[in-house]
Amino acid sequence: MSEEIKFRPIGYVKTDSDEDLIKVDREKVVSKVILFEEFTEALDGVEDFSHLFIIFHLHKVVAGRSALKVHPRRRSDLPLVGVFATRSPYRPNPIGLTLVELIERKGNIVKVKGLDAIDGTPVIDVKPYFPPDAALEVRTPEWLMKLRRMNS
Repeated sequence: MSEEIKFRPIGYVKTDSDEDLIKVDREKVVSKVILFEEFTEALDGVEDFSHLFIIFHLHKVVAGRSALKVHPRRRSDLPLVGVFATRSPYRPNPIGLTLVELIERKGNIVKVKGLDAIDGTPVIDVKPYFPPDAALEVRTPEWLMKLRRMNS
């Protein structure tokens, strides 16, 4: 199956975050998701949610640059694992997904906290977080726990 899938952006990210998001504590980053005016009404009711999923295009990833295996966060002291076991931007389809905290919505602008997207990133979709989205019991690899301890 080789169907081409096309998406068009519904808006973009406005943030002070630079391109090296690995060094940033994304949970503290405040960004604006600015939707194009034609999508303003599509945001009606979103302010009733505390959290949203932002789906975006990793537009700065070099075309064709994907890998099957990577070291998480480009750190050679961490194991080489499949790209689908990481949040690496070097994927077959450079699509990002982040759960963010909604701070406020004004017209076509949604102010959020925790978005790991750089300034100018094209936004593909916005979806509300529902309680059934939460996993109550989770399992994560040791390398991820090591990263979390190092960032604490």
